[in-house]
Amino acid sequence: MKRTITALVNNTSGVLNRITGLFARRHYNIESITVGVTENPSISRMTFVVNADQMENVEQVIKQLNKQVDVLKVKDITDEAIVARELALIKIVASTAQRGEIAALVNPFRASIIDIGRESMTIQITGDHPKVEAFIDLLRPYGIKELARTGITAFNRGHKKPLNDSYRLTLIN
Repeated sequence: MKRTITALVNNTSGVLNRITGLFARRHYNIESITVGVTENPSISRMTFVVNADQMENVEQVIKQLNKQVDVLKVKDITDEAIVARELALIKIVASTAQRGEIAALVNPFRASIIDIGRESMTIQITGDHPKVEAFIDLLRPYGIKELARTGITAFNRGHKKPLNDSYRLTLIN
């Protein structure tokens, strides 16, 4: 089962190495990791996506993370109402004749074409993980030359109650 864990840490050198080392010692493969400075330049937010077979193991990792000197707060946000996004840059093979067809795929996904070469196009997409995966799958038949992804960045929504589907749709539209 995939778990999403966030950590607020002091923005100092070596913190990322110590934290990823802790995951490695527990034999967790980090599927996705993002790190960036928060609104406070002395604090960074880390978002990890890990595969965890048992909840007890995740709880143990969180306890060990909280013991780290530079860790300010750790939270498993998997089962909470969150906002999660990922960025992907995809360079595909694109002849002049295919560009209109590819543009027709880009628009419904709210992606954008950010570079055009003689025989290629680079497209940027942001969204949740399933949206990015679906878009990449649509582009595979054209031939993906290069692919770069940021991994998932996430934090809690501004409210505590889970949204019902009709309210969530209203917010999206």
